[in-house]
Amino acid sequence: MGIAENLAQVKDSIATAAQEAERQPSDIDLVAVSKVHTAETVREALVAGHRIFGENRVQEAQGKWPALKEEFDGVQLHLIGSLQTNKAKEAVALFDVIETVDRPKLARALATEMEKQGKTLDIYLQINTGEEDQKGGCLPKDADEFIRLCRDELKLSVKGLMCIPPADEEPSMHFAFLREIAKRNNLSCLSMGMSGDYEAAIRFGATSVRVGTAVFGTRPPKQDA
Repeated sequence: MGIAENLAQVKDSIATAAQEAERQPSDIDLVAVSKVHTAETVREALVAGHRIFGENRVQEAQGKWPALKEEFDGVQLHLIGSLQTNKAKEAVALFDVIETVDRPKLARALATEMEKQGKTLDIYLQINTGEEDQKGGCLPKDADEFIRLCRDELKLSVKGLMCIPPADEEPSMHFAFLREIAKRNNLSCLSMGMSGDYEAAIRFGATSVRVGTAVFGTRPPKQDA
């Protein structure tokens, strides 16, 4: 199947999962993860009418999205990969939503850049629900204080929380855990669920799911320099 057909199939699956959870399909955004895919491939999804995309790296996104945003109206670009503080300026300039705010230093850098650039970006705070050493994200024990810092002190537009469950664990318990942190902090948006588990994430309240392989197929092989 082509990308347009893949998008339609994923959206149908989202709708089915939402209905089974007694939710409205329109309450769930599909973030099509376009990382490592070419501008030509992404254009197919844009032509098919999709407008919400996720990229992992600032530099890669800079190489393809400015021209695509010029060509297509209404694009909402999410940064879903880890962000270094020294890339805050570029990230604020290019992205519309940053989903991986995970530490005070980064939050402060983003607040400073948004003020400088006169922009207000929605952000998600990444919570490391599995407390994995190799993975970014605020530890759960620090989540409430981090939310307070970002929302109340830095006045950032905290839209919700995001997590990436450990690959070798049942994701549902992590989705439930994230939902509870959000609930006690009066946050209504949850970015959770990827190609293999987004239907489960919807059952636990996901308001956006990040799906790459099911939309674009397997990642293209890296080219030698």
